[in-house]
Amino acid sequence: MSQKVKIGVVGVGYLGSIHARIYARMPNVDLVGVVDIDPGLARKVGSECNCDSYNSPEQLLDEVDAVSIVVPTTLHREVAELFIDNNVDILLEKPVAHTVSDAEKIVLAAEEKGVILQIGHLERFNAGIIALADMLDRPRFFEVHRLGTFVERATDVDVITDLMIHDIDIVLSLVKSPLERVTAVGTSVITSHVDIANARLEFRDGTVANVTASRVSSKKFRRIRVFAESCYLALNFADQQLEVVRPERENESDRFARIMTEQVKIESRPPLDAELEHFVECVRTRQAPLVGGRDGLEALRVAEIVQRDIEGVNEGV
Repeated sequence: MSQKVKIGVVGVGYLGSIHARIYARMPNVDLVGVVDIDPGLARKVGSECNCDSYNSPEQLLDEVDAVSIVVPTTLHREVAELFIDNNVDILLEKPVAHTVSDAEKIVLAAEEKGVILQIGHLERFNAGIIALADMLDRPRFFEVHRLGTFVERATDVDVITDLMIHDIDIVLSLVKSPLERVTAVGTSVITSHVDIANARLEFRDGTVANVTASRVSSKKFRRIRVFAESCYLALNFADQQLEVVRPERENESDRFARIMTEQVKIESRPPLDAELEHFVECVRTRQAPLVGGRDGLEALRVAEIVQRDIEGVNEGV
């Protein structure tokens, strides 16, 4: 595909409007149009991005090569299948769907049609996470915190599928061993859903991940620490500071190695820009996306196990 990729955005609320603005400034993209059930909002974003606006996703079908779908999770299957059936490539915001059953149907439909399906786990495109993954050698223990202040967006889902699923996906991508056991606790605080939760993921090779998420904290705090066989790594998501601690011997005769600490400079860039650029490149070259449908499905499957364990319905992994 040598010409510009023709793209549309379905759902231009807070996050969808950002998708539209990023696409609008990409030199290899033609942002054809945006869709929203709110006609005024669609016209506003369309005007800002110099593209057409529509009130129905069907109006985009014959106009685009690919779309970002940024609608409420309960509508993911309905909207995604519409475009899959018409051979349109998709970037689908996380989580894949409202239920694992719907997610499986989306993933299978995309595979049968040969459609690109990328899931919006944008933390995989975080420069700090990429650097951490490159340095990581045989992880043994993860301690992950993703704490945020309360906002009214995304209160139709719990904190597990809103926030924790990011870190579930990161851990699953870094541990090359089957997950064997999940235990979790959580509670609602402000909404009718779970607002704060902790999950312990245990893998067959002995690796353990302790993951905590909250959307009712007094301030934002996002950090991942990894204890590996040869090093300790700690990443602060906010300032992109990566601390690396390793034992090093100055001389072979030394009885004990010295503990050396290094602060790695991360060249940061907005993860969403990187994610959308990757999607466009996948559409152009037909390469498999970094976070495909199966990755998103597995993250959702584990998130659902966490939810069940909190509810006291433990059916195992």
